[in-house]
Amino acid sequence: MVSEQQPVTRRRLTPRGAATRGRIVAAAAELMYVKGVAATTIDEVLAASAASKSQFYQHFEDKSELVYEVITLQAGEVLSWQRPRLEKVDTLRGLDLWRDAMVQRCTLRRGLWGCELGSLAAELSDSDDRARVALAQHFAQWRDLIADALGRIRDTGVLRADIDTTDLATGLLAAVEGGYLLSQTAHDPRLMQSALNLAIAQIKSYQTGAQAL
Repeated sequence: MVSEQQPVTRRRLTPRGAATRGRIVAAAAELMYVKGVAATTIDEVLAASAASKSQFYQHFEDKSELVYEVITLQAGEVLSWQRPRLEKVDTLRGLDLWRDAMVQRCTLRRGLWGCELGSLAAELSDSDDRARVALAQHFAQWRDLIADALGRIRDTGVLRADIDTTDLATGLLAAVEGGYLLSQTAHDPRLMQSALNLAIAQIKSYQTGAQAL
């Protein structure tokens, strides 16, 4: 009976309760990004968020539930950064500017830490199917933003009408994730630039005849 009522109780948050929950999730997201999910303990999250163990269990059944909230938070932050930039892209020059912003973001971190979503996917996808499905959905949203941008470029006549924007977006997103990984291991953001340059060069190879001259 108690367990059946707990989800309802957690949904009816007071402003103070919502603030506490938000602090816990934000602290967990930062720790899990830097240390990894497995290495982050509940006690560390509580210390970082200035919350008590009783407060934690008022909002979360266990660490796994917290992890799902971290996935949602990180995806929201990644997509909120990507969306306004990709939604402006309707030219190849715009695609280059998006690439430059990605490289600059990686450079500001000196290549460290990798992708917020990619790091979670690497650690969780083979061990937590619920997390894997959630991450796959968020990556699909990111891919669709890229595909929509490529579709707008195609519709101006710059790219061939027969291109598969979803396939090209998948390749470009793979270059982003590979660029993050290589930059992270080498501590060299130039590897992100190299990966994106090659992926965008492939897209530019589909320019229409007049544009390619």
